[in-house]
Amino acid sequence: MRARIRVVVAKPGLDGHDRGAKVVARALRDAGMEVVYTGLHQTPEQIVETAVQEDADAIGLSVLSGAHMTLFRRVLELLAERDAADIVVFGGGIIPDGDIAELASLGVARIFTPGATTASIVEWVRANVATPVA
Repeated sequence: MRARIRVVVAKPGLDGHDRGAKVVARALRDAGMEVVYTGLHQTPEQIVETAVQEDADAIGLSVLSGAHMTLFRRVLELLAERDAADIVVFGGGIIPDGDIAELASLGVARIFTPGATTASIVEWVRANVATPVA
């Protein structure tokens, strides 16, 4: 068994800006977590398939395209369909404050907006994603 948190970091949709996702993925990795970065232009189906196949504890979505409501909702629906709703979903990007509460009501555990530090993201993941049993 593994004893480290495993996180899938994904860039869903047509958004081609992945610098932030790569910075977060590196910070999580440097903090001792296992990180799978899916690359650009992933569909919700591809992201959930990766998370299930990799036995992920969390999915971090980076969305800058404005399609955050649709993309987060679909990932959560697919996780429920796959009996994998225990995978914690969090994310970040250009997301209006007014949408954050609605995303939370859908089941998104946390949204990080521009200006969030990598340290705060690492700290949140450590505190809110269950550590696997060794």
